Amino acid sequence: MPATERAIELTIAAARAAADIKAEEIIALDVSEQLVLTDVFLIASGTNERQVGAIVDAVEEALFKLGAKPVRREGKGQGRWVLIDFGDVVVHVQHQEDRVYYALERLWKDCPVIELPADARGADEAHA
Repeated sequence: MPATERAIELTIAAARAAADIKAEEIIALDVSEQLVLTDVFLIASGTNERQVGAIVDAVEEALFKLGAKPVRREGKGQGRWVLIDFGDVVVHVQHQEDRVYYALERLWKDCPVIELPADARGADEAHA
């Protein structure tokens, strides 16, 4: 069963919030067929620890406005790889270096990509 409409709604809102903070390489993967715990992984990159923190704050604020609160959050203190679990959506905000090293997209390459609106794709796609 593909990701729910609610999961897609939260994913797009989170992606837009990340894009507003100039996150890069924003991608959403429908992991619902592979995992029972969540429907979507949203992955975004920041160029430094400060930007990673700002992206996390923006995503949490945007989803809070939609009634979603994080079930758990890990890694915010280091600002290298922050995981925010909203239940239906798990948001990974990674420092660019960690993004390349861990390559989550490659690990989950069998999962369908969720098409994001142009305003939710990130700084590197703004002019594409």
